[in-house]
Amino acid sequence: MSNEPQPQARVAPTWTEPLAITASAAIGGPLGRHAMVGRSRFWTPLRVILLAAVLTMSLGWLVKAPCLQQYPGPTGRLVLDWQADRQYVAMCYTDIVTMPAEDRLTSHELPYQARWNDPTAPPGDQLRYMDYPVVTAYFLWAVAKSTMYYLSDLAGAGLPTGLPEVVFFDLVAACFAALWLVVVWTVRRQRPERPWDAVLVAISPLALLHVFTGTDALAVAASAGALYAFSRGRSVLAGVLLGLATGAKLYAVLLLLPLLLVGHRRGQLRPALHTAIAAGLTWFAVNAPFAVLFTPGWLEPFRNGIRGGPEPDSLFFALSYFTGWLGFDGPLPPGQAPVRLNLVALGLFAVCCVGIGVLARRAPRPPRVASLCFLVVAAALLLNKSWSPQFSLWLVPLAVLALPRWRLLLAWMTVDALVWVPRMYYYLGSDDKGLPPDPFLAVVLLRDAMVLLLAVLVIRSVLRPELDPVRALGADDPDWARPRRRAGPVPRAPAAAPEAARTSA
Repeated sequence: MSNEPQPQARVAPTWTEPLAITASAAIGGPLGRHAMVGRSRFWTPLRVILLAAVLTMSLGWLVKAPCLQQYPGPTGRLVLDWQADRQYVAMCYTDIVTMPAEDRLTSHELPYQARWNDPTAPPGDQLRYMDYPVVTAYFLWAVAKSTMYYLSDLAGAGLPTGLPEVVFFDLVAACFAALWLVVVWTVRRQRPERPWDAVLVAISPLALLHVFTGTDALAVAASAGALYAFSRGRSVLAGVLLGLATGAKLYAVLLLLPLLLVGHRRGQLRPALHTAIAAGLTWFAVNAPFAVLFTPGWLEPFRNGIRGGPEPDSLFFALSYFTGWLGFDGPLPPGQAPVRLNLVALGLFAVCCVGIGVLARRAPRPPRVASLCFLVVAAALLLNKSWSPQFSLWLVPLAVLALPRWRLLLAWMTVDALVWVPRMYYYLGSDDKGLPPDPFLAVVLLRDAMVLLLAVLVIRSVLRPELDPVRALGADDPDWARPRRRAGPVPRAPAAAPEAARTSA
């Protein structure tokens, strides 16, 4: 009898998910008990989900479209129409449009080599470099060069054209939309028995608003690909992807901790170690040339992370605002790093990591990789000095893999996405009829409470595996490395008996 795990029966959402049951009323109710499922050759679940993701990305581009409008400037030359704070009033702000000018992507120098002075910074601290990790920096540089080539060599061939900032945004948006489809595909492939869970990634309000707000789609796609490769037993490939993800956004390195914890608990540490070693070597290979050639520029993202104070959407800022507390460091001069705050945030995160380790050790069964990945990334966000809106994309695939409860996850994603509205009007400023900090920080705290609730429910599913919706199907951990099948020798067919022997028999 084969020892291979038997495939699980697929879950019908209109039988198990209250939200899907309610929504199905508009199309005739839940799936019938005798319905013919899987008969369509073209409209498979994956293609339907990818179509939903394409529609979401299209709407996401339309959300940012007001910030791509233009008007004749003072010299008569067309410029971006960000007059009267359009980027905040229309809630279309995106970092991508500002990158070519702010990060000197159109210069003849490479990222980390190009430098400039910031006159608004304190004296002695005005020298600036590109503030993105290596993979992100050189991706943006390559797109900027492609934009210049398009406008100089291809626009005259009858192709549509526009301002350099607009063409740059459209090229980056096309790449990020494709990367988000990769995220959707990996989540769908990791849950063959629950294929429709991936629709939560495809239609997420956070994806609608923030895939084109910043550059985080790069790291999210590479991280999702790494977890999928690891689940298929390709631990070295998983490490390479995780190293690239860390080169795009440092949060991705945190995913190594769950792999090592689960591997230790299972007594199967080798795949996790292979992934960790491959990730470290990949990150080193990508970063080492620039760390040697352009050391001050390469260190810029690390310096800014250390010397930055608490951002308005962090717990530390909200605590300081509502209590009047001056913070761990008190008033600081411009450019001074909040040393105590850095140590406290790092210490609290270390305590959470120890707690996650104890959870992995004491759980009745080895916890699932996705559960611990969600917990460690959620802890990093909650205890970080900043939580930019696009950072929430880090949690979307992890939450769907760890806790596939549709109503709960869509409620969290909606609340998290709604932080964007008061944030934009808070940055508009009270002098321009913007919002005061109170409503904005209230929604931030509600968002944090929702993430904390998800973390509590994930912890409960680890401590009580019978409540885990994934393990309820009889699966152990579909995200752990499965042994790869190796082709063995093909047994020979028995030799045919001589004709005389067959006749006599």
